[in-house]
Amino acid sequence: MLKIPKQLKGMTLIEMLVAIAVMLIAMEGFTFLFVRTWDTNKFILEEGIASAAASRATNQIVIQLRGIQQADNGDYPLESGDDFELTAYADVDDDGVIERAHYYLDQVNDQLKVGVTNPSAGTPVTYPAGDETTTVMTNYVVNEADDPVFYYYNDNYPGDTANNPLSTPVAVGSVRLIRIHLYVNINPVHAPDNVNIESFVDLRNLHNYE
Repeated sequence: MLKIPKQLKGMTLIEMLVAIAVMLIAMEGFTFLFVRTWDTNKFILEEGIASAAASRATNQIVIQLRGIQQADNGDYPLESGDDFELTAYADVDDDGVIERAHYYLDQVNDQLKVGVTNPSAGTPVTYPAGDETTTVMTNYVVNEADDPVFYYYNDNYPGDTANNPLSTPVAVGSVRLIRIHLYVNINPVHAPDNVNIESFVDLRNLHNYE
């Protein structure tokens, strides 16, 4: 006897709606995962760029501080030093003229800046009050009140713990070593821990003024 095959059943409306719902949920989950991964990778990239910029700025300060020398008007090479600002004399642009360099943290904008002032022409040589030109060295520096950017040490570092670091505002004649410490974070409210950038500079030239 010839058997007639049973007809295949199609999907019911309910089954189709369920399948569509499952597909939409899967797509939403994939989209969320993709966006989350993209945001994470974007943050890592931007944080890396900001950290590299902060490292370059720190190295620039170290190089300039290693070359500090007596000002053209005879002032001591290191003018002043505090937790978040430091002023010294050096040829910062390699033009043969000793400029006054004022490094400081702008805590409102999270920017490490340098203000440079050239000596006046003529005699006697003077340095005008204030910074003639100001440049942003790096962004996203989030040091708080209890996290100084600049630490100052005397000849006894690291043995004399009582004077490490020296109290601020520092007596400039006692300083022989400066530690620069930056906390970098492009999004301190939601981001992970800060990136630490740290370097030391030995002020060898100051021994000539003892």
